[in-house]
Amino acid sequence: MATYSLANERLRALEDIEREIGAILQNAGTVILELSKEKTNERLLDRQAAAFTASVQHVEAELSGQIRYLTQVATGQPHEGSSYSSRKDCQMALKRVDYARLKLSDVARTCEQMLEN
Repeated sequence: MATYSLANERLRALEDIEREIGAILQNAGTVILELSKEKTNERLLDRQAAAFTASVQHVEAELSGQIRYLTQVATGQPHEGSSYSSRKDCQMALKRVDYARLKLSDVARTCEQMLEN
């Protein structure tokens, strides 16, 4: 259950980023309209440019965080809600058990052959 809430939280964060990108594009449109006028309002342009820069930096930071999280998940590094590491450990343990069985059967066969001779 905690995994679903964590996944939903990640999706909400991505939706917020998407909304912010939409706002950035709208602000850019406002700037373009202002620049197309013969007499531009420089104060408005300065405010819009500052808001644009701040928004882009925020989006970049949020996306970097999301990418770091996905990198952890994809490489098997421990993270909240991950079972990859545990599954990998279990698979490796099962392979070691199979290898031990194989070697024990080889030893048993060798012992049987020596007892027959």
